[in-house]
Amino acid sequence: MNKDNNIKERVKKTLERIRPYLQSDGGDIDLVDVTEDLTVKVRLTGACHGCPFSMQTLKAGVEQAIMKEVPEIKKVISV
Repeated sequence: MNKDNNIKERVKKTLERIRPYLQSDGGDIDLVDVTEDLTVKVRLTGACHGCPFSMQTLKAGVEQAIMKEVPEIKKVISV
């Protein structure tokens, strides 16, 4: 398994761990891509899509969780 696949798998595992918290509020999250420059692209769905707090959730929750588990990641953005 190459390094990029390993990083993507670790990001997926992290998202699976935080997904229940988003689902408990009627939302969800999809992994769109992990770019070569180590940016994670996600899509917030359900109640999270368009929620006024979605950027706070993304930065304070999702980004911190991913960067803690996968320190190679530089940032997380919503697309």
